[in-house]
Amino acid sequence: MDAADLDYRARTRSGCIPPELVSRLLERGHVDVVELQAGRGEWFCALAWARLLGEQGRQADALEVLAPYLATGWWTAVVAAAELLEGWGRVDEAIEITRVRMEAGHPMALESYARLLARHGRAEEAFTLLRPHIGELSLGVVLVDVAAAAGRDEEAAALVSARTEHRCSDFPWCCRGLDRDTAIGLLARIRERQGRTDEAIALLRTGSTMLLNNREQLAALLARHGRLDDLRAAAATDDSGYAVQRLARLLEERGDVEGAIAAYRQADGPVAHDPNSAFELAQLLARHSRGNEAIDVMRVQADARNGDDWILHTLSDLCLGQGRPEDGLAHLDALAAARGGEEDWDLYWIRLPLIAARDGVDEAIAQARSHPEGATSYAASRIAELLAGAGRTGEAVAVLRPHAPANSDDLAGHLIDLGRVEDALAVLQRRTPRPPELSDGPWHDDPPF
Repeated sequence: MDAADLDYRARTRSGCIPPELVSRLLERGHVDVVELQAGRGEWFCALAWARLLGEQGRQADALEVLAPYLATGWWTAVVAAAELLEGWGRVDEAIEITRVRMEAGHPMALESYARLLARHGRAEEAFTLLRPHIGELSLGVVLVDVAAAAGRDEEAAALVSARTEHRCSDFPWCCRGLDRDTAIGLLARIRERQGRTDEAIALLRTGSTMLLNNREQLAALLARHGRLDDLRAAAATDDSGYAVQRLARLLEERGDVEGAIAAYRQADGPVAHDPNSAFELAQLLARHSRGNEAIDVMRVQADARNGDDWILHTLSDLCLGQGRPEDGLAHLDALAAARGGEEDWDLYWIRLPLIAARDGVDEAIAQARSHPEGATSYAASRIAELLAGAGRTGEAVAVLRPHAPANSDDLAGHLIDLGRVEDALAVLQRRTPRPPELSDGPWHDDPPF
């Protein structure tokens, strides 16, 4: 095994059995296939098999499964093994294999090592290790996380406060590490857990324009402490939508559904301008059996943002959920008419589930195939989805087969459902050459750069 090859296949999900299909194999009773493939370089099979062995009390066998992957030094395998060991109560071993990679210089190992130490009574040691790295973004965050367990909140606050004094001269390129706004957010976290809530709120309100992350943190803090008046005030002025969402969620949790709806619908509120807030309102309405109102909310957004596919998806799903496919189709037809009767596939396929609900799967498939892009691989995927949803899995396979490279996961999943596991593996394990690594050499203006 080779760490670079393992990483490439796991990251791109190419030439391997992806985790969702490993789960499908196990669900269909093909445990022997997963066990066999675990020993043949299939990482997601190895991980699933090791977890199963651990659940059966066969910890030594589980570690033996992971051993060849660990031997490559691949960080993903190290993290997985450490998580298993920690879950089994073998904490010292989890710490040790992480420490080895840290001392070998892996850039992510110190964070994992420090968190492990802090979770198991060694937070003081973790804090000491992290202290010299306060200027590095991810490690600065970890230092703040472990400071409480180490009893070093005040020291962490002093370290972070020093970072709040720096102002970037060339934002955002000046601070590649822990920048001022992020430091303010971290300092607010420390003050909140010290019970200094007002101070934390004041920090997050620092400056005339707050970082979006800090706006979200402020809204969450106000909600956690039940500061409804402050949250209402923030919702009235925060155009990011975070405060409104937190306010509505808090009111809904307290049983004040009408208040939650009103929070979104306030005069000149976010629903009027922000489709994300409109989406949240529609979901709130649908959760409380007010689906028709939810449809109305998203229809307004669909009219205002003609052609935004995610809005049309949401509207169509709501129409399906309310048993009103004809209304969803009417809106899509009006959109198509406004465009001269032409729709690209990325908008056209939204209508297929609606047609299937109103007129049947065969009619939806016929209309899909009549589209100018109906013979493409991406159209095949949608047609196969309709067929499989109707229990016609064999037909779905036949549709996908000519487009196997582009739809390999879908095709393999249907083959597994049909019990044709060897065929599924052949589709999934078709290897493609790994692209060359980026060069660290000198820059060139002429090919091959």
